[in-house]
Amino acid sequence: MKRHTFLIFKLFNFYIAAMLMAACSDFFDPSTDDEFNGEDGFTSNTEMYTGFLGIMTKLQAVGDKEILLTEPRGELIEPSDESTSELIALYNYDQNLQNNSYANPAGYYEVIIACNDYLKNMEAYKNKPNVDNDAWKALVASTVRTKVWAYKTLAEIYGQAVWFDDAITEVTEIKQGDKFQLLGLSELVDKCLQLMDSGYDGVNTDQEINWYEWLDPTHTVALSSSEYRKWNYIVPPYAGLYAELCLWKGAVLNGAGSDATTYYKKAADVLLKSLGTQINVTGDPGSNVYWLPSAATPGHYAPIWNYAQPYPYESVSAIIYDYTKNQTNTLLKHFSNEYPNQYLLRPSEVGIARFLDTSFNPGGSTGDTRYKACFGTSGGQPYLAKFRRVGSSVRANAYQDDCHIYIYRATQYHMLLAEALNHLKRFQAMNGVFNSGVKSGETEGCFVAGSAEWEGFESTIDPTKSDWTGDANWGTRKYPSMGIRGCFGLTARDVKDNIHDLGETATLKFNDMALLDEAMLEFAGEGKVYPMMNRMAVRYGDPKIVADRVCPKYTNEGLAASVRSIILEGGYWVPFDLKMN
Repeated sequence: MKRHTFLIFKLFNFYIAAMLMAACSDFFDPSTDDEFNGEDGFTSNTEMYTGFLGIMTKLQAVGDKEILLTEPRGELIEPSDESTSELIALYNYDQNLQNNSYANPAGYYEVIIACNDYLKNMEAYKNKPNVDNDAWKALVASTVRTKVWAYKTLAEIYGQAVWFDDAITEVTEIKQGDKFQLLGLSELVDKCLQLMDSGYDGVNTDQEINWYEWLDPTHTVALSSSEYRKWNYIVPPYAGLYAELCLWKGAVLNGAGSDATTYYKKAADVLLKSLGTQINVTGDPGSNVYWLPSAATPGHYAPIWNYAQPYPYESVSAIIYDYTKNQTNTLLKHFSNEYPNQYLLRPSEVGIARFLDTSFNPGGSTGDTRYKACFGTSGGQPYLAKFRRVGSSVRANAYQDDCHIYIYRATQYHMLLAEALNHLKRFQAMNGVFNSGVKSGETEGCFVAGSAEWEGFESTIDPTKSDWTGDANWGTRKYPSMGIRGCFGLTARDVKDNIHDLGETATLKFNDMALLDEAMLEFAGEGKVYPMMNRMAVRYGDPKIVADRVCPKYTNEGLAASVRSIILEGGYWVPFDLKMN
């Protein structure tokens, strides 16, 4: 990538100026026009970069939306006594949410509009003589992935979305017509995968931009302590996004009775490549991101949230905020009971009890690292502590509502990988990733170099060994894989290692349900469980998967019965009429 000191200085000043202006305005109001609007298009590389930052403001505006929209409908969260009618309507599975601001998908379409506008400007700028081609390609790829992420999110929540590629300026312009296609889940997944596979204007979608390298090319500050490190988290990553789309495609095909092995293999391959690259990193702790459930995980678990920046040991991609620059979200407002927050949502008693129920969470206790990081009690009220522990001075005061929101976490990569391995019937590898870790040795279930079971787990240094096991030359790395559950010292969940006892479909479903139940603990309150439940319901044509996990939190029997009935009739998608006519 070309590096010009003057350009870096100019971009930095432009960004600071934008932030200063933001402090005096509603910088992240989704209705504001934050995209580049020059009549002549981009005229410099600086404008190319700053135009992309406009997309990021749209992403920030919807950062908390999936959490606030899906968690009241999910398995853990319920309205508090101070809650609002809109949140209660979500919780009650009301079927008319047209005037519900949480249910309105407009913010996601604002992201898509910004991406389409930016891509059109980039097309025009491509042939300018001063264009930085490497940066141009990386920013185009980043924009495409952001657009695909928005559509993937719409698909997994609503089960439908309007696809369009033309540049428009307002959500209200989305009307019925040839350039606006109302697509269902299957068609949306296909469109997203097609765009990820084909790229845009000759650009492959897996290209990344290293903001740290661009903003500080002389490395005046080490990556581990650089304020620019967090910039590298801001774009949805290729591997996680592509793998999740492949799992959705597999679920759709399985639900239709078709074979989906090709897509599960694509998911496993891209995740193993990404994980292998990170697990094999040595040297500077700022770049030595562990990305591996290991003996180091419990000691690094709480800081995943209680940290000023996305935490490198676990962070793959995150939406970042900065209270001092008026970049905020509303998670503290909803979940914290410290003044001036409103404590609108709280964890249910049933949801909390799952962590301690050894029949659901074998080996679980109040001493479990995840339990302690997830819940707190203040003034006799239970609260979700992931976004900030009450009274904590670790990351912020109660009014500094700028906690980062993870798009993908490393453990999520491992969970997605386990789901793909299950459907490839690579049960030993799945169990290693999920339960007990990838181990070396001569006994059954241990890593075997060159075997189909362990394809992709080989070391990039020595193919006869695995970085996961700790047998390869890791340099400064000392911690081998212990599995998603094993790293916390929890008892392994029961999973099946063959298809002979139950039959193929029943075996795969049994293991999927174990993964889903674990997701309810690992990703509690993060807006990631509800989409996974929906994917499982699609795969097996079984809405009971959702109902059986959601309904126990309802203490009112009549409401529990009503919600169950709605879900069993297919109402696990958020109902919202786009009124394209």
